[in-house]
Amino acid sequence: MTTSKQTNVVVIGGGYAGVIAANHLRTNPDVAVTLINPRPVFVERIRLHQLVTGSDDAIVDYADVLGADVRLVVDSAVRVDAPARTVALASGDTVAYDYLIYAVGSTGAAPTVPGAAEFAYAVSEFEHGEPLRAAVAGTRRGEPVAVVGAGPTGIEMATELAEEGHAVTLLCGGVLGPYLSNPGRRSVAKVMRRLDVTVVDGPGSKVTEVREGSVVLSDGRELRSAVTIWTAGFGVPDLARRSGLTTDGLGRLLTDETLTSVDDPFIVAAGDASAPSGAPLRMSCQAALPLGAQAANTVLSRIAGIEPAVINQAFTGQCISLGRNAATIQLARPDDRVMPLYIGGRAAATVKEAVCKGTISFLAKEARKPGSYFWLKGGKRAQRLAEADTASVR
Repeated sequence: MTTSKQTNVVVIGGGYAGVIAANHLRTNPDVAVTLINPRPVFVERIRLHQLVTGSDDAIVDYADVLGADVRLVVDSAVRVDAPARTVALASGDTVAYDYLIYAVGSTGAAPTVPGAAEFAYAVSEFEHGEPLRAAVAGTRRGEPVAVVGAGPTGIEMATELAEEGHAVTLLCGGVLGPYLSNPGRRSVAKVMRRLDVTVVDGPGSKVTEVREGSVVLSDGRELRSAVTIWTAGFGVPDLARRSGLTTDGLGRLLTDETLTSVDDPFIVAAGDASAPSGAPLRMSCQAALPLGAQAANTVLSRIAGIEPAVINQAFTGQCISLGRNAATIQLARPDDRVMPLYIGGRAAATVKEAVCKGTISFLAKEARKPGSYFWLKGGKRAQRLAEADTASVR
């Protein structure tokens, strides 16, 4: 009688990509999975704006979304030693692995604008929620709240606060909703007018300084702000760079099209912190789940001695909440190029809430029945890869 050799796979990061990867790995009963995450609960990043207003706590117990046989280590990874195949933890412990899935996710970009670090509140992490909630709650009625950045996070934060009765100014630094089509953008602007959100966009709307009680724009205007919320841009943890692994300019782990590190065949990446062929997919929950499952498949293929498949996934668009009673669903082609089509209003709010709940349902189902998760395919990467190649020779 022969027994199969157990393979130890460590997943760093317990977000959308990491959890789906950890659950999906369990399709092979000879794989022992360890998930390293700094928090003991799963954070629904797509609900962090609701945490600020109190309409949701933005957390889910790992018992509800993670397989019971996945070992959860609540700690922070501080270094990956690729030659030794170990992960050093903040506690001083180390965890050994046969394969590693790097799924550390993304963070808010560190603001370089003078005064932003001192006087602006971030909203990209769970820990930002309570301080920001307290600051907003401490404002008097009618005092201005400034939201810097007009991407999905900024739009959702601005409308969520406005629906609660706060006087909100959205500082776009350019165009409102850069990803949106013109019709989609008009639908967002319409709801913002109804909620009395002041939108400052176009030339001169970039914030160049944050002061205590005000913000300064590139055209010289100084606008009062009792609370300033910074949502402009995203970054990634620098774990890969600190570990001596090859990254792109932002710090995402550079991989081939199978999500395998260009440095080491035993390290695979997924989610916001991965850069396949230097042409990463848009940072989003929509991209993270399929990437997590495909990263797990790459590891499972290598364990089985099979050539891993290249990534293959499609986008459908983007869901943006506009308070609790409206939303805009911007539709897109499979390669993530937007179409001039959208769903708006209360119907879109229902769709957005279903998407948020459905995401947790996907994780929970994969925890109960590994291999059940499926995703849309067919998004072609040829143009994205060509653009990356062109940029690399400039």
